[in-house]
Amino acid sequence: MTWFFGSSVPLMELSFIVCFFVAANAGNFHQDFDITWGDGRAKILNNGQLLTLSLDKASGFQSRNEYLFGKIDMQLKLVPGNSAGTVTAYYLSSKGSTWDEIDFEFLGNLSGDPYILHTNVYSQGKGNREQQFYLWFDPTADFHTYSILWNPQRIIFSVDGTPIREFKNLESKGVPFPKNQPMRIYSSLWNADDWATRGGLVKTDWSKAPFTASYRNFNANACVWKNGASSCSSSSSSSKNNAWLSDELDVTGQQRLKWVQKNYLIYNYCTDTKRFPQGLPPECKMS
Repeated sequence: MTWFFGSSVPLMELSFIVCFFVAANAGNFHQDFDITWGDGRAKILNNGQLLTLSLDKASGFQSRNEYLFGKIDMQLKLVPGNSAGTVTAYYLSSKGSTWDEIDFEFLGNLSGDPYILHTNVYSQGKGNREQQFYLWFDPTADFHTYSILWNPQRIIFSVDGTPIREFKNLESKGVPFPKNQPMRIYSSLWNADDWATRGGLVKTDWSKAPFTASYRNFNANACVWKNGASSCSSSSSSSKNNAWLSDELDVTGQQRLKWVQKNYLIYNYCTDTKRFPQGLPPECKMS
């Protein structure tokens, strides 16, 4: 889990156990998840089609399997009303001091103010690659699909099928890229009111608790990493089911990405010269 610009707030997790498969699946939470603890803050509803996390203390879940590359989709409906100080996170991460990580984080706000979608990419324990966006819809009114495409060439963040960010593999230019460490899928709802809303100026209003985020329609095409080997063989990488392993943005996707970046991008580390007085990160000069 990331911290915002050096904050030291730890991610507090409440674990679920989940098993995902290589083929794309619309999962049933009763079948795919095993709630291990949480004092009722995690609930599976609607015959296994809906999972909710509630916050009066932190709650979350993680996948049982680890993955080395995949296309992950999850529908989320975020905390409505006054969500200031809360963070709903959905991300991939490995372990250790030189971990890799690919983040979606949704920063709550006061009623009537927009959510901020915060993205980041870590490789070998180094992040500082934040891009933040407003969304072109109310993410609390209905479910929307948030996707991560992670293959050896690129990482693409998408919302309802619209790409919002692409992080390319530029290892040939000396830029680390997450490609060697298998990662688990995590999601959590937690209190981060020392940084999440207006830099920590707006605190969580606990009189509005519990805060609830909802999840449904998980889908995955992913290479499961087990016993030091991937479930995706070299021959399977060319199959139709694993076309995502070499997927890239077509002309339409590139146009939609530019539209989002022009109209909804509110922070880009690649333009923050004050933050990087010694020079912007090398990938910023190549994009």
